[in-house]
Amino acid sequence: MSDAGDYSILNTARAILCEGAICDHCLGRQFAKLSTGMTNRERGHTIRLMLEMIASTGADVSEPESERAKRGRCWVCNGLFEELDTWVSRGLEALGGCEYESFLVGTRLSGLLSENEELLWEIVGTDYAEPLKSELNREVGKRIAEKTNRSVDFTKPDVVAILDLTKEMVRLQIRSVYICSRYKKLVRGIPQTRWSCRTCRGRGCEECGFTGQMSVESVEELVATDVIEAMSAVDIVFHGAGREDVDARMLGDGRPFVIEVKEPRKRSIDLARLEQEINEHCEGKIVVSDLRFVDREMVRRLKSKRHDKVYLATVSCAGVDQDTLVRALDDITGMIRQRTPSRVVHRRADLVRERKVYSVLLESFSVDCAVIRIECEAGLYVKELISGDDGRTMPSLAGAVGADMVVTALDVVAIKDQVGESYSSNSH
Repeated sequence: MSDAGDYSILNTARAILCEGAICDHCLGRQFAKLSTGMTNRERGHTIRLMLEMIASTGADVSEPESERAKRGRCWVCNGLFEELDTWVSRGLEALGGCEYESFLVGTRLSGLLSENEELLWEIVGTDYAEPLKSELNREVGKRIAEKTNRSVDFTKPDVVAILDLTKEMVRLQIRSVYICSRYKKLVRGIPQTRWSCRTCRGRGCEECGFTGQMSVESVEELVATDVIEAMSAVDIVFHGAGREDVDARMLGDGRPFVIEVKEPRKRSIDLARLEQEINEHCEGKIVVSDLRFVDREMVRRLKSKRHDKVYLATVSCAGVDQDTLVRALDDITGMIRQRTPSRVVHRRADLVRERKVYSVLLESFSVDCAVIRIECEAGLYVKELISGDDGRTMPSLAGAVGADMVVTALDVVAIKDQVGESYSSNSH
């Protein structure tokens, strides 16, 4: 660097020291971009030493600014860098009991420290400076890494330790864990996810027995109990590949889903054991299978796919003979126009949608009941395909036979992917 450059740096350093007591960390940080291979503390000490040497030659007859700067607590960080060990101890305490392989340290500055730094930058500029929080994150992170033998990860850490300088505490942001699986629902009357009461919206009222929910339990809650306990988590979010009606069973190979485990303090658990515990706990209600860890991208992939389905519908058909019913099945094969069903129009836009029925087969027939196998495009309302929903679905089986037809029981027996192949458990 030229003599003019050296002179400029030293003048900037003098200007900083004239503002009041400042520690080596905060002094050196204002020149962090000018050299590598040393810490800000070492950089600040070197600059201070150079000024003292110049002053000792008599070139500066006034009292050296560096001497004044040594008096009192640093006005920029308010002594923060004298308390590094304290913040390391707080970080280690917060991380204790949390399973992680990688971490990152972040800082939430107090208003005072932010203001102090901005005041200094107004005087000397930010051309060579590094923010206070960057140095604090690095210095605390290095010490925690040494003590825990864990690695720092700047892109996808398992946990971020936030140094909250205002509250003088460390809080953790723990990265979610994602588990993919499939579930079978063996009984009717259980929704897939938590179903908040429409009247009180989850607050609790007489309508819902002050539970806040329309249903006492759901697939999500049944799974959540064991997952939260096994992973010491705060909660889960359930992401399903579509959903079946509350009164429909989910059979066959089951429905794919992903559990997003929120703030797990345990990450590497035995999924085979967890699967067994869930199935024992939920015996007779649901069965889960093929639990495996996946990444966050799996949620997007699961939600973006269109999952065609195969249903078995038990239909009341009193007064309709078998031959008439079989002929009518051909009429509901092909493109179907469905206006949003009256039973869900209160929560969905009232639109007309076109969905395709690939095939309809009669599985069994009795005097007043038939079982029909329906393979159809994702998004088709099967109950309305049968009943017609007062003309909102056309064509419909009721319209084709000229008699009332109602689904009395409905089962999903297969979930298919976009190309019509079975959605196998290893397709993830």
